[in-house]
Amino acid sequence: MRLDIYRRAEQDGKFSYLAVPETRNIPEEATNTDWEVEARAVEVDDDAQQIDDYDIQNLSGQLAEKGYAVTSVMH
Repeated sequence: MRLDIYRRAEQDGKFSYLAVPETRNIPEEATNTDWEVEARAVEVDDDAQQIDDYDIQNLSGQLAEKGYAVTSVMH
């Protein structure tokens, strides 16, 4: 699958990341935050459970539940 990756600045110079399937826009509940494009059309295995570079866990579960995946708040 191909995902678009967005980022937003957090405290202490850290970033949170949001992964959205390439064909979709950022979901409405996430648009109230200042997400910036990090990468477009990132190729990820269809059965991938995480994206280590962006500290995203439970990728397929989050995509199935919400339509997007986000960095854990505990990173």
